Amino acid sequence: MGNVVEMPVWALILLIAFAGVTFASHFLFPSVRWFFRRRMERVVAKLNTRLERPIEPFRLARRHDMIQRLIYDPEVSRAIVVHAKAEGIPENVAFEMARRYAREIVPSFSASAYFGFAIRAAKWLSWSLYRVRLGHFDAAALSAVDKGSTVVFVMNHRSNMDYVLVTWLAAERSALSYAVGEWARVWPLSRLIRAMGAYFIRRKSRDDLYRRVLARYVGMATDGGVTQAMFPEGGLSLDGALAPPKLGLLKYLVEERTPGARDVVFVPVALNYDRVFEDRLLVAARQAGGRKFPARISVIGRFILKQVWLRLRGRYHRHGYAAVSFGAPLSLAEFERDHPAAGIEGLAQLLMERIGQEVPVLPVPLVARALLQAKAPLSMAELEKAVADMAADLDVSNAYLHLPREDIGYGARFGLQVLTKREMVQEVGGAYSVVECERPIVEFYAASIAHLFRDCSAN
Repeated sequence: MGNVVEMPVWALILLIAFAGVTFASHFLFPSVRWFFRRRMERVVAKLNTRLERPIEPFRLARRHDMIQRLIYDPEVSRAIVVHAKAEGIPENVAFEMARRYAREIVPSFSASAYFGFAIRAAKWLSWSLYRVRLGHFDAAALSAVDKGSTVVFVMNHRSNMDYVLVTWLAAERSALSYAVGEWARVWPLSRLIRAMGAYFIRRKSRDDLYRRVLARYVGMATDGGVTQAMFPEGGLSLDGALAPPKLGLLKYLVEERTPGARDVVFVPVALNYDRVFEDRLLVAARQAGGRKFPARISVIGRFILKQVWLRLRGRYHRHGYAAVSFGAPLSLAEFERDHPAAGIEGLAQLLMERIGQEVPVLPVPLVARALLQAKAPLSMAELEKAVADMAADLDVSNAYLHLPREDIGYGARFGLQVLTKREMVQEVGGAYSVVECERPIVEFYAASIAHLFRDCSAN
C-alpha cells in the first residue's frame, strides 16, 4: 500500500483535471447554481411586491426543464411521429430535430438582467433619441384587468425601437415576453435577448414539426400567465401605414390554450415617431418588392459613431417626438361570447382597428401630410393653417394629438424643421415643398396617420 507509483507528468495533469471536473460537476456547480437561484428568488419576491402583475412561475422555471417539458408534450410527440413517417426518417432523428427547435425557441429569463439592466438601458436610450410622450393611458382600466388572466400587448410595428419603448413604459406592470425574428440570433445579442425573456421564431418556416413545437410553447406560456407582447402585422411596416394582420402567433395564442384555462386580455398599443431610423431601408425594400433590408452592421456602426461625434461636439439634437398610446383592454372570453362566428380573422381585424384608433398624431406626420396634399408650395402661414385644419378634421374624436407647447403653430414649425434638416423639404422664395426624390420617405410618415382622417387620401 505504501509503494510509490510513477507516472508521466502529462498523465498526472490529466488525472488532476478529470478529478477537478468531477468535483466541480458533483459538488461545486450545484452549490453555485443553488446560491444564484436563491438569490434570484429573493430578487423576484422583492420585484413582485411592486409589480402590478407578478412574474409567473412559468417564466422562472429552469430553461432545461422547460425544454424537456416542451419536447415531451403529447402534441409534440404526435408531431414527431407524423414528421418521421412523412420524411421517412427514424423517430429518434425527428425527436432530436424537435429538441433542437425547442432549444432555439425557449428563452432563459433573468429578472436581474431585465429589471436591473434592460429597463434602465431602454429608458436611457429612448430619452437620448426622442422626446418621449405617453398618449392615452387608462391606468384604472388596466389595473382592473383580472389578475388571473394572461395579458397580451398587441402593437403596430413601426421600428425596432418599439421593443425598447414599450419595455420600459410597461416596466411597472410586468415583464414582457416578445417573439423575436431571426435578425436577433447573433451572438452575443442572442444571449442578452434570451435573458430578457424573448423567444426566437422563424417567421417563414414551413416545417410542420417546427410550427408544432412553436405553437405548443406559445400555448404553454399563455396557460402559464406570461405577459406577452406581439405585432399582429408580423413585421415592420414598409409604407408607414397599418398592414393587414397575420394570424400565425395570434392563432397559436388562442387555439393552443388548455380548455377552461385562464382568460386572455389583449391591450392595444399604438406607436408613432417623428423619425423612424429604418425609414429608408423600409421604403427601399417596398420599392424592390420584398422584405429584405440591405442593412449591415457597418451601417449601424457609422450611425452610432455619427451620433456620438455630434454629442461630443455639442451639436446633437434628439430626433423629434416618439409617442405611445394604450387602448382599452379586450377580453378574449367576452369577444368569443359576443362574436361566436367571428373566429381568429374577426379578432385580428378588431385588434388592428383598436390599434389604429390609438395611433398618436405627431408634428412630422402632420406636416408631411399637409405638404403632400398641397397643390402648390406653402408659405409658413399657409402651412400652419393646413396643419390646424387637419388637426380639426381628425376622424377619431379621441385620437391622441401631440402639440408641442400646446401650440399648433409651433408644432407645424417643429415638424417642418425636422423635415428640412433631413433635406426632405425645400424652401424656395419663402414657400415650402417636398423634394421630389424624397417624396416616398415623406409619404411613409404621412401614411402613419392617414387612416385617422375623414378624407383618407394622402395626396
